[in-house]
Amino acid sequence: MRIPINKILLFSGILLLSSTLLLGQEEEKANSWLFSGYVKQLQSFNFFNASFLAPPSFQGTDTLLLDNFFHHRLNIEWAHGEHWRVHGGLRTRLFYGDVVKSNPQYGEQISSGSNDWLNLDVLWLDNSQLIGHTVLDRFYGEYTKESWEIRLGRQRVNWGISTVWNPNDIFNAYSFTDFDYEERPGADAVRVRYYTGYTGSLELAARAGDRLEESILAGRWVVNTGGYDLQFIGGYAQDHWVLGTGWAGNLKNAGFKGEASWFYAPETDKSSLAVTANIDYAFEKGLYLNAGGLYNSEGQKEGGILQLFTFELSARNLYPYRWASFVSLSYPVSPLVNAGLTSIYSPVASHALFLNPTVAVSIAGNWSLDAVGQLVFDQEAEGYRSPLQAVFLRVKWSY
Repeated sequence: MRIPINKILLFSGILLLSSTLLLGQEEEKANSWLFSGYVKQLQSFNFFNASFLAPPSFQGTDTLLLDNFFHHRLNIEWAHGEHWRVHGGLRTRLFYGDVVKSNPQYGEQISSGSNDWLNLDVLWLDNSQLIGHTVLDRFYGEYTKESWEIRLGRQRVNWGISTVWNPNDIFNAYSFTDFDYEERPGADAVRVRYYTGYTGSLELAARAGDRLEESILAGRWVVNTGGYDLQFIGGYAQDHWVLGTGWAGNLKNAGFKGEASWFYAPETDKSSLAVTANIDYAFEKGLYLNAGGLYNSEGQKEGGILQLFTFELSARNLYPYRWASFVSLSYPVSPLVNAGLTSIYSPVASHALFLNPTVAVSIAGNWSLDAVGQLVFDQEAEGYRSPLQAVFLRVKWSY
């Protein structure tokens, strides 16, 4: 378990001090505990074209890789009185299958991508057959009183508004294709929010880093005017100054959301812009439509479909291409079955296309079954092709 002692002592000490103070001040108020979580099993079928992304040991042949992981999540919340609470989220996964066998660095990659400033994970099993990994991806203390809300620890600093891409989400960007992580990544941060009214607030948040260039310090102002929720953000984010805005409202009977962020790197004197907007509409018989697009000045104009799997994700670069558009449809086939399809197209030289069909079934009680497809297409000299197709089957029990 790789936990820098100076970091974990600082973090734990602050929480311990807070807990001691609140116990001394509110001894007459009872504690309460809340437990929840789920267990999931995800089976994936990954088909690689012989000339595409297959691991080196499989090059030269069309390849079907089977992959599995067992996932348990435990959420614990402890509340003391009216104002204090501590929340923890423990994520444990067991990986096995062909992908694990073909990648000797699989465990290390899972571990390195699971943390922020603090290393709160354990890679407790790592061999050529099985990978076992546990991480505290939520661990924060919270104090609320009247119009004030203060959080310290690993948390989700959620400044995103739009559906697919969130350039305002500068603290913990996430990828749309990572569908199985519904909690989304967190950040080791302190956040202070003051509610100015029923729909307005002022917020200041800081994310820790070993160096200033790795840290984030930014503020957000949220206000409602003219029937629209508006937000304005500004600050310093990992060696970039950032200014942004976002909105959510209606165009007649349709919803209208969007975000824009401008980034400036003083060391290189370079700036970048990310803008997204989408419109969604629910038809009378249950059909739901959501459509929009993204402009990403850091994206590629000539890149092939391979860029979808190799680009470096951040709020400045949420998709590998300069332009992208999406259309998403969903429909309740029955009260227990919902079907959907999302397509993302980028007008680059390769005409990169990503298709994401889904079927969600409520089996009984707290049980659900999902089938998810991820198919990519691009155009080369031989024509349009699909070099990679993946199908995921997931069963989930919530408690």
